[in-house]
Amino acid sequence: MPPIAILVALADPTRCRILEILRDGPQPVHVLADSFDISRPAISRHLRVLKQARLISEKKTGRENRYGIHPARLKPVQTWLAGLVPAAKPPAKTAAKTPAKTATIAAAAVVAPPPAPKPLAAKPVSQMGFDF
Repeated sequence: MPPIAILVALADPTRCRILEILRDGPQPVHVLADSFDISRPAISRHLRVLKQARLISEKKTGRENRYGIHPARLKPVQTWLAGLVPAAKPPAKTAAKTPAKTATIAAAAVVAPPPAPKPLAAKPVSQMGFDF
């Protein structure tokens, strides 16, 4: 069964970046907040989600609250993801291939990339924010 609570906590790029910052060691909230262009209350909400998933913990040191990561809590996600990947099959033994046949197979494997998508034209929006 997938570890839903942990995956929900990891579903936001800001929370993933917080975990990357905490990988280097416990940090006070002001260091975390300075790494983002969002308000400190928004950072606090992200920290709360990570604490509820028990991916981080908070420790009061003097006047600071320092947050630290619990990397062992990511193990259920790693185990679940590893279970999704099929086991590698040993290569099958085949008869000797002729060079012409090998070249034909190699040429067939080369596929041209699809054309780049066309950029979408921006729709004008009224100053009132209504899209009529």
